[in-house]
Amino acid sequence: MKSPIVVIGLGELGSVFARGFLRLGYPVQGITRDMDIQVVSDVLPRPEAVLVAVGESDIGSVLQTLPEKWKNRLILLQNELLPRDWQNAEITDPSVISVWFEKKKGIDSKVVLPSPIYGQHARLLFDALAQIDLPSFIVDSAEELEYELVRKNLYILTTNIAGLEVGGDVETLSQQHAELMNEVASDVLDIQDYLTGNQCNRERLLEGLNEAIQGDLKHGCMGRSAPARLTRALSFADQAGLEVKTLRRIAEAHL
Repeated sequence: MKSPIVVIGLGELGSVFARGFLRLGYPVQGITRDMDIQVVSDVLPRPEAVLVAVGESDIGSVLQTLPEKWKNRLILLQNELLPRDWQNAEITDPSVISVWFEKKKGIDSKVVLPSPIYGQHARLLFDALAQIDLPSFIVDSAEELEYELVRKNLYILTTNIAGLEVGGDVETLSQQHAELMNEVASDVLDIQDYLTGNQCNRERLLEGLNEAIQGDLKHGCMGRSAPARLTRALSFADQAGLEVKTLRRIAEAHL
């Protein structure tokens, strides 16, 4: 029998991946909020992989309390994820997937773009998603992974934050409010430069943003997490001493 895969967080995304792993023949051990991770790690010290599928607000605390014996088996998939998030928890070289499909309760997964994957478990993730007809591809360098993570952050933060101002869908945002979208995107990329410690390739990233918009033109701009995303973005801007005028104007009007 194959070694089990641990899935921390059995919400919509965690359940999607668990189904893919099960179809590949892997036993899956789910971990919910009321379970003791340390106890589970004593029973399963060497699982095939450990997928962390908690939300953005919980990822920091989960990584800080993760059993040491699991740290070299990690798969991460959170939005707003960047290398500093796992490095701050003294984790090196996790497998990472930038998820470009949306899963809501009672609704099938909706794909915006194929999801990029990097790391030692890339083939496992690719095969698991293929079992449930979700497209993905494997990237071959940490630099390319960083681009993909920043691109996802740019899409989510730009559409969510601009959505606080104008609502609607991404097609309307890009066609009728292009100036606002570009101003928000510029502020977001200033923050991403600070968080990555690198100068982003803005031309390529803006092309990637447009590709994502074209992938699902009717995707709503403002999810329920939009105010929290803007608040987090401004906290990073404050740390970096960034002006981000447009983000601050939207916060003053809508937070």
